Amino acid sequence: MSSWTEDELGVPGRVLPVVRAPDAVLSTAGAEVDPCAAETVQLAADLVATMRVSPGCVGLAAPQVGVGVRVFCVDVAEHPKSRTHHGTFVLCNAEVVEASRNEKAREGCMSVPDLTGDVKRATRVLVRGALPGTGETVTIATDAFEARALQHEIDHCAGLLFVDRAAGAHAIYARKTYL
Repeated sequence: MSSWTEDELGVPGRVLPVVRAPDAVLSTAGAEVDPCAAETVQLAADLVATMRVSPGCVGLAAPQVGVGVRVFCVDVAEHPKSRTHHGTFVLCNAEVVEASRNEKAREGCMSVPDLTGDVKRATRVLVRGALPGTGETVTIATDAFEARALQHEIDHCAGLLFVDRAAGAHAIYARKTYL
């Protein structure tokens, strides 16, 4: 799978505001989409544009911009924890079809900006979803940080935040701020 770009879909992305917890859209399972629909293609471009202007952001799901559907983008290529990566891509109606080797690690989220938390996730996953614009079904095999990012975004599409996956209040931390 090659990296996804706005040029491939032919629509410019718009930067959208990111909603924050406890907004109801973040705790509601998203609806499946038609990956070839014009509104899905526009949403895909918008998600990537919003992710790119957000410092430290490696993924963004439709519910985070107030749209209750199962679409998200990911790009971990420039992140220091990244090992395996597939560049920038958007998936529709994605699901984890295989997962193994669970590991606990710290996560944060633009929709929960003041907290981080320890979340146990698979370190190897096989994810299947559809590409916006073409509807082509793709399967992504990945590991490490990209696997975590994919699971985090799929959770958003299911109405779950990382704090819902944390082991309890003892595994949630105030985000450190630097002056």
